[in-house]
This record gives sequence, structure tokens and C-alpha cells, in this order.
Amino acid sequence: MTRLMTSLVGSYAQPDWLIDRTRLGSRLPPRVLVEELWRIDGERLEEAQDDATIIAIDDQHRAGVDIVTDGEMRRESYSNRFANALGGVDLDNPGEAVDRTGKVVPVPRVVGEIVRQRPVETPHVAFLKRQTDKPLKITLPGPFTMAQQAQNDHYADIGSVALAYAAAVNDEVQDLFAAGVDIVQLDEPYVQARPEAAREYAVEAIDRAFAGATGVTALHVCFGYGKHVENKPAGYAFLEELDACTADEVSIECAQPRLDMDILGALPNKMIHVGVLDLRDTTPETPEVVADRIRAALEVIAPERMVVAPDCGMKYLPRDVAFTKLANMVRGRDIVLAELDQHDAT
Repeated sequence: MTRLMTSLVGSYAQPDWLIDRTRLGSRLPPRVLVEELWRIDGERLEEAQDDATIIAIDDQHRAGVDIVTDGEMRRESYSNRFANALGGVDLDNPGEAVDRTGKVVPVPRVVGEIVRQRPVETPHVAFLKRQTDKPLKITLPGPFTMAQQAQNDHYADIGSVALAYAAAVNDEVQDLFAAGVDIVQLDEPYVQARPEAAREYAVEAIDRAFAGATGVTALHVCFGYGKHVENKPAGYAFLEELDACTADEVSIECAQPRLDMDILGALPNKMIHVGVLDLRDTTPETPEVVADRIRAALEVIAPERMVVAPDCGMKYLPRDVAFTKLANMVRGRDIVLAELDQHDAT
């Protein structure tokens, strides 16, 4: 059985020639479209995003990562591209909602039935598969998180909004697997930020989004990008509940918050993506530091149940830092894998 696979969580560092990284990093991840962040005009933007995606995949290949993503080069944030492509949202008159940091920010305003009008990420899968022979993972924003990041002016309650988003996500999930994607991951950071609401309807919405999935399904839960969140809690407020959801795998961050690895015991029935890279720290971890973090996780879970990953998306890191962290993550994994192989041989 394959042990200690490596993967990005989703995003990789976008080139500065593609997007204004200074402006991007000076604000919280946008919930509405912010097209002025792109440095390339509309006529040439897709070609530029293609080129940036090739670079992101090549960096993953050079680093030796096992499971490849598109690096989310086409997105201003993890959620706004998909959330603002749906029907039932008034793009010209955004709403407002309180962010997980307590700030009031512009968000999609739901004014009608939420429906997926067209595929969003699926049209690029054929292009991605021409760039890599490795397993391919595509990420989508989760329905619970999108509901929390919207102003509801249509549905009777926010739980109904989440289930409507879930149905739209499910349409994309089905098409992604049909197009040949190996893993589809939903990003659900708000189940940690809003645990009371999550206990009411998050698992139901996640299961609806993954209903009928024909490939591997994953769920990412975090405390927020390290660039924007300095002090992170010592534990998850909503984690063991996710063991009951239908996702095959759960991705959590452990490095920046220095979590006690005993927390991995809360997910006995899942493959776990364990975050071993602190993305607030711009000094790359050495392979030895990464190996130590992996060994700590292996005190709790078997290597066959662990994927080695960064804490979260790497989009806010300088590209040279992101690449070195990623390469050292793989080297650290290789150290531990060699130890496991030696142990098995004795």
C-alpha cells in the first residue's frame, strides 16, 4: 500500500506578472470578484493563466510532489471564482457579511434559486491532464462556507442556502470526476469558525455536495491563511463531527498552530492530510524539521492513512519560498519513508 503521499492543499504562489500580489496580500481573501487585481487584460488573461498553471505544475513536478493540483492560478481567492459563477446571485449589487475575523466585507448576495449555470473548473481538466501524468486534485469551495460568506435575500433560512450551494457543487463534482479528475476537495474553513451552525447542517450539506461521487473525495478545514491569522487556537472546535461525513479524506493544519498530534485520533475512519508546513513563517522548514513533524503524526496514525501536505494554500508565499518549502517537504517525507522501509526490512 502507498505510504506518505505528498500533496498541495490547493493553491500555489501566483506569479507577480499575473496578479498584483501586493494588493492581493493586503486584504482578506475576496468573496466577490475583484478583476482589477489581474495584471493581464481580459483578452489575454486566460492564456496567461494557462502559462501560470504550467509553471505551478512544473514546480510540483520538480519538487517531487505525488498528487498535483492546478495551483488555483485562475482564482483571486479559493471561493470567489465558483461562488460568483452561479445563478441566483446579484453580481452588480453585492451584499455584506461578517468575516471570520469580525470585519464586514462585500459578499455575494443571493436573490434567487442558486443553480450552477455552467461548468466552472471542469473545462480546464483536459488542459491539466496534458501537463501531468500524476494523480490530479481539484478544489472547490464547500457549501457551508459559501453560505456563511453570502447575504441571503431569498431562502427561508441559511441552512437552505447551504443545501442549495451543495446541489450546485455536486453538479461540478460529478463533471470533474467524469472528466478524469482523481480527487475533488471541498474547502470548508468556516466549519471551524462557526461550529454551532456547522453542527446544525454542515455535514448534511457536505454529504449532499459529494453525493454520487465516483472518485476520491477530500475536505479541507483550517483556521485561515497564515498570512492573515497569526494566533491560531490549539485545537479544532469542529473536527470529530467530520468523521461522520462521506468525504474519504480530511485535510487539517497542524504546523503553524503546533497542534498536539493526538488530535488526529478524532478522525479514525479517514485518510488524513497532515499539515507540516507553517505558511506564516517565510523561512523554509528543513527536511529534518518536516521529518520530525511526520514522525509525531505517525505516533497516532498509520503511514497508509497519512498524506503529507502544507497547512493550507500557498498562494501568499513568494514563489521561491513556496518551492523550497515544497521540495523540503518531499525530502522530509523521503527521510521518514526510508526509515519505515528499513524497519520493515529488519
